[in-house]
Amino acid sequence: MPLVLWVMVGLCALPEAVLQGADLGLWGAPHWRSLAYGWFGFWPGLLQDWRPNYRLQPAAMFATYGFLHVGLWHLIVNLVTLWSLGQAVIVRAGQRGFLWIYMASLLGGALGFGLLSHTTTPMVGASGALFGLMGAVLGWSLLDRRRGGLTLGPVALGAAGLMALNLALWVVSGDQLAWQTHLGGFLAGAVGALWQGRRVPSA
Repeated sequence: MPLVLWVMVGLCALPEAVLQGADLGLWGAPHWRSLAYGWFGFWPGLLQDWRPNYRLQPAAMFATYGFLHVGLWHLIVNLVTLWSLGQAVIVRAGQRGFLWIYMASLLGGALGFGLLSHTTTPMVGASGALFGLMGAVLGWSLLDRRRGGLTLGPVALGAAGLMALNLALWVVSGDQLAWQTHLGGFLAGAVGALWQGRRVPSA
């Protein structure tokens, strides 16, 4: 697996490993998880008149939220997705291109949640960036098919499948799914891929 993927996996896994240990009483204290969410999760209220825990929190949370998860299964599902999609994006864009798309999608996911959500609870997880990787793959497919004079049906089908997946997850989660994050990340990744428009890895 490319180095940049190992780094991203580690950055996502390490915080959850620490919080899992605290939850189980192996070190620290059980309230470490709530502290982590309070300091590093994405809180829409901080974009309005809420008082931050530290000066840079309203800006830092646009990135830090993506390296926290709500539990082990949330982390595992996201890491499996990261491993599979990440390799496909690296083949197309190289490691630098992957990193650029990943971080842009992380930011896009935060923007989507900040603009469209009205909740008072925090948002965490890498899914905004992961949906950005999906958006990039579909964006490149769109470019390739247009250049080859092929029908865009498979691209539309893929986008429809993602919408159906989000709807199903939203229903199953009891309206706890951060679909706004998924949408923002997806759009950022797709736009990034269309902007790059590259076929050969750069690094």
